[in-house]
Amino acid sequence: MPANQMLWLFFGFSGRISRAAYFLAGLLMMILVVFMVYRLTLAQESGSGGAFWETLLSAVMIASLWAQAALGAKRVHDIDKPGLFAALLFVPLLNFIVFVGLCLVPGTPGANQYGQTTNRPK
Repeated sequence: MPANQMLWLFFGFSGRISRAAYFLAGLLMMILVVFMVYRLTLAQESGSGGAFWETLLSAVMIASLWAQAALGAKRVHDIDKPGLFAALLFVPLLNFIVFVGLCLVPGTPGANQYGQTTNRPK
């Protein structure tokens, strides 16, 4: 996948993405955050490099929050709803249910107001 498509996937809010793309991109973001937490824990246990990993984890967390919002908005677009519904992903206790729902609910077949096809910018 070209770099511009990766940037769009994780950071753009226009267009639509499929259930599989949403799930896999979300899983990748989760793995990245867990890896950063693991590295920070190791650095703190060894007593060196903790500040570096803490700063990197903070940057990854901010990027991850943005990416989750962008992924959610595009997934909601695929079911022909406004991207603002993706804000439900940030409501505690409701976020897991919304994530699973977005992974399971099929998108609108064919074109809709948010794009002609999935996994491409509008």
